[in-house]
Amino acid sequence: MTVPTPNQTEFQILLALAGKERHGYGIMQEIARQSGGAIRVGPGTLYGAIKRMQAAGWIVESKTPRSEDEDARRTCYYRLTPAGRTAAGDAARRMADLVSVAENHGLLKLKPSH
Repeated sequence: MTVPTPNQTEFQILLALAGKERHGYGIMQEIARQSGGAIRVGPGTLYGAIKRMQAAGWIVESKTPRSEDEDARRTCYYRLTPAGRTAAGDAARRMADLVSVAENHGLLKLKPSH
């Protein structure tokens, strides 16, 4: 049986959730922050990916409101599952291996040291 691999958007969502639970808008903000604004995920893309990731068992909804003013019915938070953390780690290792190959082929220029 083949283990599913997260696509780029799913990987970005897994990274955004690696530190803490977040709601949809918070996930979009964290992806933009982590990428220095280079990657922006819209609501349609985000929620389509969230559905796939829930089906894969990588994330689950967290129904607990974060504050007394927050309405748990309107704000849904998501968190990584152990399977999601494993999927993110596996994907990161594969990317690190590819970066190593690129570096060995001279495709990456080293930053000058100060």
